[in-house]
Amino acid sequence: MPPGQGSSGTLGSIGVDFKLWGRDTGGAVSIVEHPFPVGALVRPHLHTREDEYSIVTEGEIGFRSGDREAVLGAGGYITKPRDELHAMWNAGAVPARMIEVISPAGFENFFHELSELLLSVSQPEVSEIAELAGQYGLQFGQPDWLPDAIARYNLTPLPE
Repeated sequence: MPPGQGSSGTLGSIGVDFKLWGRDTGGAVSIVEHPFPVGALVRPHLHTREDEYSIVTEGEIGFRSGDREAVLGAGGYITKPRDELHAMWNAGAVPARMIEVISPAGFENFFHELSELLLSVSQPEVSEIAELAGQYGLQFGQPDWLPDAIARYNLTPLPE
């Protein structure tokens, strides 16, 4: 995949650039890139089927996975194991970007379907997103540390 190629979409608060699909790797991994606008927050969630490995390539991205919290700059790595609640946010004053390695592959299809849904409807029903998430073993959480992280990093609050 040459630089700058691959399809792109939106996941709401962040973007997604598709680089390697499961069909490209025999199902072993998929790779996407996520651009993070200033103030972007990815809702706390956990995966029941895959592990994620993130590499920051631009800016600063904050991560909370389980009880671990870190802000990483370009070149920083973090693991987000399956069944561990995690969230990510732009922790800086400039746009940020990261590479996401998903193992095993398959969850990239959730990103694709969510992006398509968000293109077709400006404000999808919560039940539509919950149903789609359930198909991929994705669960959302509302941890008690979230309001503090939103305040500390001046993040855009999540819709209820």
